Amino acid sequence: MRKIMIFVLFSALLAVAVTACSNGKQENKPSGNSSLSGSGTVSPNANDTAAELTVRFGDGGDSFTLYLEDNDTAAAIARHVGSADWRLPIYHYDDYDGWEVMQYYDIPSRYEIPSNAETVVSEQAGQVYYSEPNRIVLFYQDADIAGEYTLVGHFDATVEFVAAVEENPVLEGWGNKIVNISA
Repeated sequence: MRKIMIFVLFSALLAVAVTACSNGKQENKPSGNSSLSGSGTVSPNANDTAAELTVRFGDGGDSFTLYLEDNDTAAAIARHVGSADWRLPIYHYDDYDGWEVMQYYDIPSRYEIPSNAETVVSEQAGQVYYSEPNRIVLFYQDADIAGEYTLVGHFDATVEFVAAVEENPVLEGWGNKIVNISA
């Protein structure tokens, strides 16, 4: 009798779980936010992607706004950052021609980010690109360096911005600098 009761109870729980899973579809509905005009930035849409992200160079650094482009790559990055802030180590192309004008941040491989790379030969200070596989490249000085990139967005390349990038301290115990990206 006890085995029959356990079997009936288990069957009932299994039926409830299957029913809950099959009815658990979620719809993406527009958030009702208005879109931004001009400047090629992402408009909030049915996926609730951000039009801009907040970036700090170092754990205690000032915040700067990254204005996102209107493309699938920027939307995917905004969506991922919107679900969990990113704290990424910063790398430099120390042995690469022009290393003093850029730095890059490797995004964990668990994040899928689409790319529509094009050959870029001239970058302006403040431009941010995506480069496969899962890498963000920031140019904080003007540069003439060829690469296969997808434009993600830009910063206002003020004196304060460039100083924050260049003066970002190395994190003790890591040997790297840190960038914090949040929605």
